Amino acid sequence: MSGRNTSGIVQRRGLHHSLMRAVLFAVLGVFCIYYLIPLLVMISTSLKSLTEIREGSLISLPKEFDFSAWKKAWNSACVGVRCNGLAPYMWNSVMMTVPAVAISTILGALNGYALTKWRFRGADTIFALMLFGAFIPFQVILLPMARVLGQLGLAGTIPGLILVHTVYGLAFTTLFFRNFFIGVSSGIIQAAKVDGAGFFGIFFRLVLPMSLPAIVVTVIWQFTQIWNDFLFGVAFTIGDSNPVTVALNNVVNTSTGVKEYNVDMAAAIIAALPTLAVYVVAGAWFVRGLSAGAVKG
Repeated sequence: MSGRNTSGIVQRRGLHHSLMRAVLFAVLGVFCIYYLIPLLVMISTSLKSLTEIREGSLISLPKEFDFSAWKKAWNSACVGVRCNGLAPYMWNSVMMTVPAVAISTILGALNGYALTKWRFRGADTIFALMLFGAFIPFQVILLPMARVLGQLGLAGTIPGLILVHTVYGLAFTTLFFRNFFIGVSSGIIQAAKVDGAGFFGIFFRLVLPMSLPAIVVTVIWQFTQIWNDFLFGVAFTIGDSNPVTVALNNVVNTSTGVKEYNVDMAAAIIAALPTLAVYVVAGAWFVRGLSAGAVKG
């Protein structure tokens, strides 16, 4: 009898567990659909003609796929008085984002390495000041940064915007790498020092290769922040040097008579595709980097 009772209890617990999992997945599915609806509406609208948009509903699927809005958004949509689409501004963002991400990442890695493995007097104070810089609002630095860029002759240029994002991102990149390097065994560093390796030798040959998870997290963070930035772009660039976020805003606010919602939606998706691609390609590494263990290498 006891065996049957035990079997019944196990079956009921298994049924209860399966039911709870089903409820959990149903709730998560509802939230997922709710979150994806705006994206689905954007994609659907971008593939419709203006006539179909006016005659149909917001959430209706396109009767036939029309990619003319995507083509116009890319190479002929009006950005203010210039009707050359988003293409040149996408390249502006690429030329701005790639160097800014690379420079801020390598400098953040050097800072984190120096603050944890080459301790010096005042290291904690310097780190606290840099950490404080991570919480300074964008708006606070607009005027002083504009004055610095003007004095350097970089006002209104892409190199100037690269400098702005590099400087502002250093606090975050230093924080990421400092937290990662704390968990790296100091014995490895000491052994390398005994063998005669110097600061940069240990960094480039030993520490940096084992920092791939931290590098991926930092690159994704910086790429997303820099690519999606609007405030610095509109404040520190003009005209042909605008990044794609500023150009997108100008496309949406430029009207030649008939509001082309399909072109606006296509332009928004095009501007967001690089960050989406980065997350899709490196998403697993991002999670792995955030949950990296205490001992590396």
